[in-house]
Amino acid sequence: MGLCIAASVKAGLARITVLDGDVLREFYVENPAAPDGIGDVYTGRVMARAPAMGGSFLDLGGAKTGFLPDSAAPKNISEGAYLAVAVTRSAQGGKGVRLAGLAEPAGDRPGLVRRGPGVVAELAARFPAAPIVADDYALIAAHRPALEGRMTYRADAFDAVLEDEIAALAEPSAPLGHGAVMHVGVTKALTCIDIDAGAATADAGAKAPSQLALNIAIIPELVRQIVLRNFSGGILVDFAGMKSAARAKLAQPLTQALAGDPLRAKFLGVSHLGYAEITRPRIRPPLHELLAP
Repeated sequence: MGLCIAASVKAGLARITVLDGDVLREFYVENPAAPDGIGDVYTGRVMARAPAMGGSFLDLGGAKTGFLPDSAAPKNISEGAYLAVAVTRSAQGGKGVRLAGLAEPAGDRPGLVRRGPGVVAELAARFPAAPIVADDYALIAAHRPALEGRMTYRADAFDAVLEDEIAALAEPSAPLGHGAVMHVGVTKALTCIDIDAGAATADAGAKAPSQLALNIAIIPELVRQIVLRNFSGGILVDFAGMKSAARAKLAQPLTQALAGDPLRAKFLGVSHLGYAEITRPRIRPPLHELLAP
């Protein structure tokens, strides 16, 4: 069946997916009334330099502020300067937006210049051959004329099976197949994932080889869940039942699975406590923040 981009509007939220046949590969939530801001362009005024933090705080107008790292800023900027900037990381985890300088003229006052493309347009550009279906005429109209003729209406853009899988993403646990389950704990500093093998390896031959085989087998689904839930920043994974020294054998399959992540998460190694350490760029808010009441 190939790739398809499907969007559905429910309770005022646009839910956008990338489907590979019947397999859900990516999932995003957008609030049209309060966009996450990725790609938005502003005229910003430098309010304060923060050398110790390696950047500057900018006034973006309307009581909105953002942080511009020195690594993404023009050289020798000073307080009071006006700059054209784009949002590269949305507000999340209690922190404001992250910015990058643009090589275009700035306005004469802080404020929004233009909105970013949004998830549907970004996915359309990333998957130029994928058809796009949506169950909302207003959403389709919002993407004209750029996606005219490519984005079509379909009342069942999300079927019951897909709705059930999306609903399960709000749960703190998820089956990974082969009898294993992941349990998630989220803090402001990092995301912790514990793998519970249960009785999956109890009668599967020699204990150490069976545990290694199980953990390797669940890695693709583990990474898919990380992507779907948009966990980001530091991620620690406690794989099931293996001694710390043996967990190095998971490096190659884990690195290979992470290579398919659109954000290109990186495996950093195994800690002294035996946790697999992953870092994933913070760009859009994680799903648990978007679904929080």
